Amino acid sequence: MALMSIPAALDARTSELPEVADPSRVAPKDARQLSKLFFEQLTVLEEGTPEYSYARSTLIEMNMSLVRYAAGRFRSRGAEEMEDIVQVGMIGLIKAIDRFELTREVEFTSFAIPYIVGEIKRFFRDTTWAVHVPRRLQEARVQLARATEELRSRLGRTPTVKELSELMSLPEDEVREARLAANGYNSSSLDAAIGGSEDGESALQDFIGAEDQSLELVEDFHTLAPLLAELDERDRQIIHMRFVEELTQAQIGEHLGVSQMHVSRLLARTLGRLREGMLTQR
Repeated sequence: MALMSIPAALDARTSELPEVADPSRVAPKDARQLSKLFFEQLTVLEEGTPEYSYARSTLIEMNMSLVRYAAGRFRSRGAEEMEDIVQVGMIGLIKAIDRFELTREVEFTSFAIPYIVGEIKRFFRDTTWAVHVPRRLQEARVQLARATEELRSRLGRTPTVKELSELMSLPEDEVREARLAANGYNSSSLDAAIGGSEDGESALQDFIGAEDQSLELVEDFHTLAPLLAELDERDRQIIHMRFVEELTQAQIGEHLGVSQMHVSRLLARTLGRLREGMLTQR
């Protein structure tokens, strides 16, 4: 495969791909033109061959400037995080290359940028927030932080919800919701050590949470359901009227046309049967 200059490569319309010495240093203008040649060859080359791999890897390297351009929108994140952003952006570029078709009659640049930016935003959405919150609240958090800082500098104190609402042009309820959602941005481990404890080994989980007694009811209901299904229609009706409709035994007797005493015996027998069944299945 012959080593050619960029202008010569653009003029070469042969079935053999030109060899680009350093694809990553190709100027964006030349990369746009040269990419068309490589995309044309990708449509006829067999996937998995050395020629196909060369064309694909060259396209990736030539268009890395698109990733750097898109990542520049997030330069405020800091140098360390920018490295991750560029890596994530490269994933978007690769997806765009694999899905691009010349028949779309659009510039590859216009096609690739949304893929790259979308991948970066997905990275922030999936890794930045400790818990998932709706996109609108994520955006409101940023707006809230800016408004809070501006008003704090202007007023010399923490702004009220009403003041934030006026500056952000949002209802007060949405400002409160954004404040609550902001708590999901960072999280603390339950194993995090708590300073100042007497034993020096206390963790956050020792001070929050409690046993939920209702959890036992879930297991009881799960056990009880098939037992209730085995009862005859009248017994199920009595159970429903007594514990769902909360009728007295006298009212149940009136509804069924029997005495209160008879209802009491039927209820005691049915409850005993259910209790025995639940003890057997434990």
